[in-house]
Amino acid sequence: MLPAMSQETWEPPLSSPVLPGEARTDYERYLNTEELLALQKGPQEWVHRDELLFQVVHQSSELWLKLAWNDTGAAAALVAEDDLGGALRLLRRASLCMRYVTAQLDMLEHMSPWEYQEIRKVLGHGSGFDSPGVKELRPAMARLGEAFHAARERAGLSLVDLYVHGRAHEELYQLAEALMELDEWLQTWRIRHYRVVARVIGERVVGTQGTPVEVLGRLIHRVEYPELWDVRNELTARSQAES
Repeated sequence: MLPAMSQETWEPPLSSPVLPGEARTDYERYLNTEELLALQKGPQEWVHRDELLFQVVHQSSELWLKLAWNDTGAAAALVAEDDLGGALRLLRRASLCMRYVTAQLDMLEHMSPWEYQEIRKVLGHGSGFDSPGVKELRPAMARLGEAFHAARERAGLSLVDLYVHGRAHEELYQLAEALMELDEWLQTWRIRHYRVVARVIGERVVGTQGTPVEVLGRLIHRVEYPELWDVRNELTARSQAES
């Protein structure tokens, strides 16, 4: 029998940090909150206090985009292994990331258009076109599209057949719709981004990289999976022909 523990035995409280680091709590140590919260300019550096809002929106967007493209790339690998269920789980998360990225653009509309002009002067040539998150997401989506079509071909199905007989190939059909949802959210983000830019600085002006804002307006029609959008036209035409 083990000896009874002495009543004088002392154990540190569960709130005491055990992870390496200098921060007061394990929460701060694990998340590197000191470094994270130092990434934004301080009051002594602001040209306007809304710089904090501007940086928080864009930095948090990049974090959500990082999760989105990582999950999308991982989903592509799972599709290649015919693990469609696992891929679907990750793609639901990726779409939710894009939903959050889009929703937080609302915050930028709470900046005064005139006061934003002060912030704009210190952005250099920075532009949303340079978002590393978007640059990583698009090739990840391309790999996902290739993996999806390879899986569809292994099943011996055309896109039209997949949609007409989707209930017989439920996971593959759900995967096609998950690709559509992610594509739609990326397009929705582009549309919302364009409208925010137009509301804050106007439509008939030139952006920070010398690109007219109206060019953004032309990008809102870009999609990553045009074949999945086009198949809707084919399904409608087929239905009408059979009527």
